[in-house]
Amino acid sequence: MASALLVLQSVEFAHPGMTAPLFTDLTVQFPAGWTGIVGPNGAGKTTLLKVATGELAAQSGTVQRQGLALYVAQRTDEPPEFFEDFIWAPDAAVLKARLHVGDDWPERWATLSHGERKRAQIAVALWREPAVLALDEPSNHIDAEARRLLWSALEDFSGIGLLVSHDRTLLDGLCSQCLLIDPPEAVLRPGGVTEAMEQQEREEKFAQGANDALRRTANRLQAEAQRRRVIADQKASAARGSKQKKIPANDHDGRAMRNLAKLTGKDAYAGKLAAQMNQRANKVAAQRAEIAVKKRYETGIWVDGASFMPRDFLLRVPAGRLPLGGGRTLHFPDLAIGGTSRIAVSGANGLGKSTLVRHLLGQLQLPAEKVVTVPQEISADDSRALLESVKNLPNDERGRVMTTISRLGSRPARLLESALPSPGEVRKLLLALGIVRGPHLIVMDEPTNHMDLPGIRCLEEALADCPCAMLLVSHDEAFLEKITQTDWLLTEDAAGDTQLEIHAAR
Repeated sequence: MASALLVLQSVEFAHPGMTAPLFTDLTVQFPAGWTGIVGPNGAGKTTLLKVATGELAAQSGTVQRQGLALYVAQRTDEPPEFFEDFIWAPDAAVLKARLHVGDDWPERWATLSHGERKRAQIAVALWREPAVLALDEPSNHIDAEARRLLWSALEDFSGIGLLVSHDRTLLDGLCSQCLLIDPPEAVLRPGGVTEAMEQQEREEKFAQGANDALRRTANRLQAEAQRRRVIADQKASAARGSKQKKIPANDHDGRAMRNLAKLTGKDAYAGKLAAQMNQRANKVAAQRAEIAVKKRYETGIWVDGASFMPRDFLLRVPAGRLPLGGGRTLHFPDLAIGGTSRIAVSGANGLGKSTLVRHLLGQLQLPAEKVVTVPQEISADDSRALLESVKNLPNDERGRVMTTISRLGSRPARLLESALPSPGEVRKLLLALGIVRGPHLIVMDEPTNHMDLPGIRCLEEALADCPCAMLLVSHDEAFLEKITQTDWLLTEDAAGDTQLEIHAAR
């Protein structure tokens, strides 16, 4: 591997149509080892990876890199470049075995699971021995065993690695520093994502506390300035009145008040005090302006309009079998989805989870607007079309969708400006569209794939309180544990076929 170098100096980038850049004056030098790239969906994580590897050109500033730089995309629509060469290369045997890549995968790409495709992408990239390797959500779609294999392979990478991921465990285990992106800024912090985000949270709390204290001080100074202006006005008015009214010689109190008014009018003492208070208030305001306080948006959503079905079951499917690739078969018992069922579909990659979900969706007899379906992957063309359809919604409906998007951790204005939403934003769009229409059933295939960490937490909150039925396909055990009640577990039998087992009370 060639000597690695990656330095960004005063880099700025904005996609066409954006009113503000994703990042500006970004200066960072990436050391050898893994750096986590962390931020909400739409913050520019993928863009940064592409700028760093040369797939996009910075609009200002410079990017210095040395050696081969590769970007591995989130999407798995197409086979990776050099896939055929990798399959038949003698020096690829170890990687193929390590990541369980089959020799027939190039011919079977269309039938491979997204988890298998992801392993192929990363295997080819590692085989090419880049000096800089940028991975965009590498743990998407993969099961627990594949995740262990992936982690082991990435630990051995000796170049400069940039890792965008929603997987907190992976970021903490691999990364020695994290670049936290919050447009238009990006800050490099030491440690894994947990340590980096805790440090950021401490700094933000300190800044918020200092800002609140200065705000209270400014309010007190302004109130005191106003009080002293009132006193000055009253004394000035008293002085003018004393000139017009003759005070008897024996009215000693009246003469004293007139003399005080004359003295006050002469040196404008109260007025000066008021001016001093204003100056101090302005100084405090300037101090507040120097404190960077990040605006934090309300998160967590409620599925408004969702309702229980008038019948006990949305779907009943008798026992049967489904064909899988390679002559294999998926066998399943009688299946039912009740009006409030919370079902997890789990199992290793390639056992037919997505095939099962497609079959069940084909048996549903619900109005289309009452079913929220979020597939594993949405193509770039479909993503553009979805965003355009949202932009063309009536104002009130679009407003409700954007409010839901905001509460899932993305900024609506930035999303509406984009030409191609990120995969995470597309998932949020599909979910938000369904939520505002009051679903009876939510079906999500790998719901945490592509989602940012705040978005996953918001999604957990929303689904935990949702009154409608849910069918969730996921390898994220922690996510499923918080939401689902029944597990449809797919396992492989001795003949290589898939068997579906039902386990209640998760």
